[in-house]
Amino acid sequence: MTGVAPDPQPKTVAGRVRKRLNTRWATLASIVIAVVWTIPTFGLFISSFRPEDQIKTTGWWTFFSDPQVTLENYQQVLFGRSSSAGQLASYFVNSIVITLPSVLFPLAFAALAAYALAWINFRGRDWIYIGVFALQIVPLQMALVPLLSFFSEGVSVGGVNLLPAWNLDDEQRFIQVWFAHTCFALPLGVFLLHNFVSQLPRDLMEAARVDGATHPKIFRTIVLPLITPALAAYGIFQFLWVWNDLLVALIFAGGGDETAPLTVRLAELAGTRGNEWQRLTSGAFVAIIVPLLVFLSLQRYFVRGLLAGSVKG
Repeated sequence: MTGVAPDPQPKTVAGRVRKRLNTRWATLASIVIAVVWTIPTFGLFISSFRPEDQIKTTGWWTFFSDPQVTLENYQQVLFGRSSSAGQLASYFVNSIVITLPSVLFPLAFAALAAYALAWINFRGRDWIYIGVFALQIVPLQMALVPLLSFFSEGVSVGGVNLLPAWNLDDEQRFIQVWFAHTCFALPLGVFLLHNFVSQLPRDLMEAARVDGATHPKIFRTIVLPLITPALAAYGIFQFLWVWNDLLVALIFAGGGDETAPLTVRLAELAGTRGNEWQRLTSGAFVAIIVPLLVFLSLQRYFVRGLLAGSVKG
């Protein structure tokens, strides 16, 4: 009996999902969602280049019938010296100084902890993992006051000062923000990375140990290259969270020019200069351009990281 055999059904979850998403209707729906999702950002981009009188009298879509472009909005927002100007250049640098260490520290600590909890046998390992998992349900707001007290007063038990107060001023307060963001990010980071690290083939680990590889070498040469997509996916989440954060930075860094990030200054512009729409649009686009570049540059790793957990082995 001759004939063409039907296509075999995908054997993995990722294969079945990929087959369903490759249909014509799924592609059309994805395009529609992407266009609708992009329209507000596109309108913000157009408005940031329009003159003040046009922004305050007409919608951004009228740009196509009467196109007028100016760079004065960005000039005033980034480098303006007046009280109503954004002066975002220094705040932009502050955001970068806050964000990069607040992403790298949790990535490093979470990767090390995930490997230890997955492949190093020691007493109480499971209880530690359960404790880390449980910390995710603690609201961030509950930890703000104790952490601020820890920075300003130290730790005292029974009148005995175990840890002194940090007493940091000016640019030194960046350390407080790094510490806070790292503490808040570790529970989720350890949980996510542990799921990836624990799924690595056991035969691969045992073969490395037979060859005499130590845990540091296994982690550096085997684990890190294999969990790169997971690290990138978690790094994107953490970067977006820290870059867009207002609460943590405002509490632990203050609102001064030396340490405040972009979000603090944009909140001030929206609250005190809400009628300066042309500067708010350009300032908002300055704030989102870096996250957009980070996401687009790491998009392939982000997708691989999301799919990696759906396939075992």
